[in-house]
Parts: sequence; structure tokens; C-alpha cells
Amino acid sequence: MVALPSLPNEPTRRPAPRRTRTPRLWRVLTRVDQALVALTGRVEVTGDVPADLRGRPLLLAANHIGVFDVFVLIAACRRIGVFPRFMATAGLFDTPVLGWALRRSGHVRVDRGKGNVTEAFDHAVATLRGGDPVLLYPEGRISRDPGLWPERGKSGVARMALAAGAPVVPVSQWGAHEAVYWGTLTVEGWSDVKPLLTSWLRALRARPTFRVHFGAPVDLTGLDAGRPGDAVRARDRIMRAITAGLAPLRADEPHQPRFHDPTRPTDGRSPWKP
Repeated sequence: MVALPSLPNEPTRRPAPRRTRTPRLWRVLTRVDQALVALTGRVEVTGDVPADLRGRPLLLAANHIGVFDVFVLIAACRRIGVFPRFMATAGLFDTPVLGWALRRSGHVRVDRGKGNVTEAFDHAVATLRGGDPVLLYPEGRISRDPGLWPERGKSGVARMALAAGAPVVPVSQWGAHEAVYWGTLTVEGWSDVKPLLTSWLRALRARPTFRVHFGAPVDLTGLDAGRPGDAVRARDRIMRAITAGLAPLRADEPHQPRFHDPTRPTDGRSPWKP
């Protein structure tokens, strides 16, 4: 097993409290993920989830910068002793092996554009209320902003937080976009897989640094799930908090990423860029 490196200035890490709620399979898979990420690059984790929020409903909201960043986030969460569930598209749940693993690990299925999106929302809220942390991307897709700053985001994450009465911890990350190319929206053959594989093999040699910061809980005081406009206001607070945590991680790349991914579209715009 490859161990993730520790930084001398990192806060003290605690193992997660023993909770039978976290499926054993998911704990095993996070160990495998930890090794994969350590093989690919170097992980730096700053910030933490406050002790008083552990074992309670908790929503982690992260910026989305690449296809590899989910692996980095899992490794970072494991580093601080948190094992969040994810909301994943139906296509992943329908694959023979991965789908079985996702179901057994307690993740939430989302069929985009279908009627059971409401069911998935209710499932996610129930998961939160049950005390299991949930990690989501408010943007809903990898950022297409030319500078890779967070896009506007959707209000779904905010609505979940307000409906469940769950605190939101903003998670900012930088560097995972250097591990694997954006690629294509759909993978239909070897020509679509090749750029992903070759870019990852290049990362094995380059060893990029993956920076992840867990910020202070977002202040959603005064906002209510049933009040019109409050979900958007909550969304804005969450996105600003994510961006505020991101700026120091990329202080030497304030405008354009140094790493150029020729496959990533750049037709989006970020309203949050400092």
C-alpha cells in the first residue's frame, strides 16, 4: 500500500469515529483510491471538518476542475477521517461492476432529465438527516471557465442543505486537472480513452501536486428552504466560500492555469473570479 505524504504544518488528523453506518466496502475502496492518488501525485490537505460537525448531517461542496478530482477528494476526505457519499449519474450505476460497488457503498443515483431526480433529492436529504456526509459539486460539471475558476453553480446543493438543516463545508481544490485530460463528454471507443490514459501516464512522471482545502462552514443564517430566493442566496454564499478557499491554492496562477488541456472546452464564465 502506498501511503499519502504528510506535511509538517498540517493540522493533527484524527481517525473517524467508528460508525457501522459507513459500509465496509466503501472503506476498502477509499484505501484503494488513496493508493491510486498517491501513485499519481502529491497530496496537500489543509483545513478540517470541525469536531462538532462529525457524526451529524454534513454537506461538503467542492469545485469541479477535472475528471480525476473525485479521486483526490476521496483521498483528502479519508485523510481527515470523513467518508462522504456521492450523488452519481445513472450511467455509472448501470455498469456491471462499478454499479454494484456504488450501490453497496451507499451512494445516491441520479437519472438526469427524468422524473426520479426528485426521488434522488429526497434520498440525498434522507442520507444527510441520517448523519452520513454527502459530497457534491454545486457547478454540476467541470468548469469551462478559461481560467478554471468556479462557474455560477446550481441551487440544488443549497436546497439540500436548507431542507436537511445541514451545515455546508466548502472544499476548494487545485491541481487535479493536471492528472487526466477532460477528454470527451461520452466515451465510445479507444480514440476517446487514449487521451485520458496518455495524460495520466504523463502525470505519473510529472507528479503534480493536488491541493485540497476544507474551509469554515458557510454561514446560512437567516435562510429558509421554503422562502423564495433563499436557495439562490445560499448558493451564492457557498460558491463565494469555495472561491475564497481556492484563491490561495492557486496564488501563482491567478488568471490562466499553467497546465494546458487541449481537450477542455473554455466556453464558460465564472462570476466569482476574484
